[in-house]
Order: sequence, then C-alpha cells, then structure tokens
Amino acid sequence: MSKIVFFSIPAHGHTNPTLPVVSKLVNAGHDVWYYSFNEFQEKIEKAGATFISCDAYLPPIDQKELERKVGKDFAALIEMVADTTIRLDEKVCAELMGIQPDCIVYDSVCFWGKLIAKKLGIKAICSTTTFAFNKHTAKLMKRGVKEIFGMIFGMPRIKNKMQLLQSYGYKVENFVSLIQNDNETHTIVYTTKEFQPMVETFSKKVRFVGPSIVRGTGPCKENSGKGDKSVIYISLGTVLNQNNNFYQNCLQAFGDKEGYEVIMSVGEKTDLSSFGPFPGNFTVEKLVDQLAVLRKANVFITHCGMNSVNESLYYAVPMVLMPLHGEERMVANRVAELGAGIMLNKTKPKNLAESVEEVLENSYYRVNAQKLSESYQQSGGAVAAAEVIQEVINQKA
Repeated sequence: MSKIVFFSIPAHGHTNPTLPVVSKLVNAGHDVWYYSFNEFQEKIEKAGATFISCDAYLPPIDQKELERKVGKDFAALIEMVADTTIRLDEKVCAELMGIQPDCIVYDSVCFWGKLIAKKLGIKAICSTTTFAFNKHTAKLMKRGVKEIFGMIFGMPRIKNKMQLLQSYGYKVENFVSLIQNDNETHTIVYTTKEFQPMVETFSKKVRFVGPSIVRGTGPCKENSGKGDKSVIYISLGTVLNQNNNFYQNCLQAFGDKEGYEVIMSVGEKTDLSSFGPFPGNFTVEKLVDQLAVLRKANVFITHCGMNSVNESLYYAVPMVLMPLHGEERMVANRVAELGAGIMLNKTKPKNLAESVEEVLENSYYRVNAQKLSESYQQSGGAVAAAEVIQEVINQKA
C-alpha cells in the first residue's frame, strides 16, 4: 500500500471536501498523514489519517484583521503563505524524508504543500475546492476597485516574498505560477465539468470529480417544511458570517410570514441574545448540519462559497446569491449564468423578500438547479478523487 500526505489551509471549505477522500484511501489500505491545524484535528483523525499540527508555524495573525482581508488583500495572502512555508521548511522537509511519501496532495491555496513537494521531488496532486484557475478563467474574476488597487500597491510586497522563497531553495518564478492550475499538474477539482467555466481550456490531467460529500438519497423536497410551507435556508458560511444587519433584515423579511419556514445559521461568534425573541417560523442556530438542511430546503440565501454552492446544487436547491468578494462573485455569476439562482443587489428586507419569492414561484430556477443536480449526482465525488490519487501513484515517473 502507498504513503500519502495531505496539506491544507485553516479553512473549513478547503478541508471538508478532502475528508471523505482520506476515508476512501484509508479504507483501501493506504497510510495517510495530514498537515493541518488543531481546529480540524478531530475531523481528520476520524477520517483515519495521522494528524500533524501546523499551528505553531503560522505567522502571528490577528483574527479580525484576517477576516477583513479574506478575498480582498492578495498581497497579504501571499505574505502569509510565504512566511508559513519558510517557518515549516525545516520541520516538514525532515519529516517527509522520514515518511518517504509516494504522493503529496496539496490544497490549491496551500502553497507550502506545493513548494515542498517540488523541492523534494515528490509526486504531487493539486486539490482545488474552488473553480480551476488559469489565465483564461482569471479574466472572469471581476474584482472591485479596492481589490484592484490593493493588488497594484501590494506588488512590491509580493516580489519581496518571491525572492525570499527562492533564497530557501524554492523554485518559484512569480506569484502567478503559485496560484494557477497549470495543465501539466495532476489536479482534482471538486465541481463538475458542467459548472466549471471555460472547461475546454484545461487538459485531461485536470479532473472534475464533483462535490466530495457523504452521499445521501438525493433531493428530498416533498413535504419538506411544516405542512405545505417552503423552507428557506440562510447562511453566510464559516468565515465572514458576523453580519447582524443582514440577519435582522432576514428576520424582518420573513418573520411570521405565512408559508415560510426559515432556518438561519449565523456562525459561532454571533451573539444570539442580541436579536431578541425570534419569530415563530424561524430556527436560528450558530451551526447547522448543512447537508441535512439542504435535503429539505426550497431556496438557499448564500454567500456563494464554492463548498456551499456545490452542496446546494447537489441537492437541486436554487439560490439567492449574495457574494462578499471577488472569488465568490465569480461563483455567483456562474450560478446566475446557468439559471440556478438570482443575484441579490441589495440586502434590505424588501429585496430579500422579492428575490426569494421570484426563485420560489418561477420554475426556471428550480428546473435549472435540477439539471445541474443530475450531473453532480453522477460525478463520482470522493470515490473518483481517490481513484485519481491511486492512478498518479501507480504511474511511472
């Protein structure tokens, strides 16, 4: 059996899709090590991998500052991953020389996994939980003015970090070579060919396996609510979810409205007591079992994180789209382009109510979500991803 090492960043949306893959590999008899962060230790060990903590090697991070910069300050991201790579260099290189892995699977944003694999000459596979990204799809990334200016003024900082990485023996030409999926690298993408923009620009080494989730019994919409009520699910994900004004607007838009059952996930750091009593048709939690909720939901108001959108489409749930930064806008635009959701331009109660009503009453969105769901259900998911990893390991160098 083979030895496989995973690397990921401290983010649920980047880690969760890999866990069913780890389970498949472990169940097939492979030994798996996973470099990650303490927050994910329990999940990783439950999947069967040996967990290795990287927390002590992260550069000092102010959580509020990190949340403010997520998806907006590209230079800050490059600085963080470059510093993390250098801090991990001695430890990880020494450990991998002992493990002698047959393959490294690294998250597309976990640049230290990519760089270390290249430095040590170990077979590597990129794990992409967003869209596959190349020079063609980069044109679809419609960034705001602040994001564009941030990138321009951040270029000197990025250049300095590239030079620092090179001084540690990492062969990196420029930051573009770090972030894009090149057609020569074996890559697992956790979405379908039908959903990936400009899919024809990627080689056969880029494999679109669909969402890696625990397979249920498929969409389950009949009698999903209380009586004949429509189920509205609301979530802004696990990072930028502290938005009390938005949640208050949702309470006003749908509170005690006949015909609606609302399930709202507000994140672990949101103070539920700050809202006062909730309307009788609302269930508000800090965390929910998203897959279980989506199985019965009729519409999903979402921040358009790739993981959430993939799961929504898997269960044929049309969406009201509320992207918070450039990457999420790209995902939202694709959903709207394929007719599986409607873009939310304003978050006032009136706009929320009108958008949800449009999605629920216009079968166009439900039909298109169902079409995409059929491709998702047949995509292979974790099983297909594990097969790709085993194929790469078995290939002769």
